[in-house]
Amino acid sequence: MTKYGSFPGTRPRRLRTTPAMRRMVAETRLHPADLILPAFVREGVSAPVEIGSMPGVVQHTRDTLKKAAVEALEAGVSGIMLFGVPEESKKDAAGTPGTDPDGILQVAIRDVRAEVGDELIVMSDLCLDETTDHGHCGVLDAEGRVDNDATLERYAEMAQVQADAGAHVVGPSGMMDGQVGVVRDALDQVGHEDVSILAYTAKYSSAFYGPFREAVGSSLKGDRKTYQQDPANSRESLRELALDLEEGADMVMVKPAGPYLDILVKVAESVDVPVAAYQISGEYAMIEAAAERGWIDRDRAIMESLTGIKRAGANMILTYWATEVARQL
Repeated sequence: MTKYGSFPGTRPRRLRTTPAMRRMVAETRLHPADLILPAFVREGVSAPVEIGSMPGVVQHTRDTLKKAAVEALEAGVSGIMLFGVPEESKKDAAGTPGTDPDGILQVAIRDVRAEVGDELIVMSDLCLDETTDHGHCGVLDAEGRVDNDATLERYAEMAQVQADAGAHVVGPSGMMDGQVGVVRDALDQVGHEDVSILAYTAKYSSAFYGPFREAVGSSLKGDRKTYQQDPANSRESLRELALDLEEGADMVMVKPAGPYLDILVKVAESVDVPVAAYQISGEYAMIEAAAERGWIDRDRAIMESLTGIKRAGANMILTYWATEVARQL
């Protein structure tokens, strides 16, 4: 005898039966416009330099950077975040290349803006770590500690020269107290009211930055635990968030993305401004290394990792796979 109304009456698997069905009911969708490409440009090289710990990522020349920007634009990527790598001999304690109008980052901003205009959002890393001979994100005091307020003065100068060069968005990433407010004032004082600030609101002191240090030729001695956030803390990120918003942040970011999805959820649920997340070098390197060894399906792992970041609340994702993934989407 046929039985009706027997368990199970509800079958969620009905909505997983075919690729078309799964696509139709998907709750989270990646789009090329969600993606931002971080890119490195190195001074004094005639050909791109491969980054050993980040297969497929290079330190660009000025010309290859322009090409990469155009490729990102054509793929539908929304923005490019630029990091400058100056010649080693030009680094000093104050990070002078960071405020030199002819420093490599400022030159690269002008190059890319000339190539893509306003069609691709040109973002610039606003930090001293790539330009100092000690590798810290700020200037040091007599005891060798990062001097918060002296560093803010340098950030103000950096913001102005980056905006003058054509940056649509500046990203103060050093985690100095008060950095967003100082940068906003500095920009407004020289007529750059339209330049946006992407605040690195919750930037954690992470082991996953390792490959990035190679990518920017870091000269770091010691660590950054006195200014980047402690991985053990969660509420602290919401305090930083409140301060950044009060100081005028237009957008906020969580970095790294993957290990801090819980923080990303909290931030996204707390704000009415766009939220970014940075899938950093170590996250990239782990997937590439495991895929190279045949341990995981590379393409599926990339898409799954990005979907998880989007699902957690990111409106924008900085990822080294931005152009590749945008083309697939």
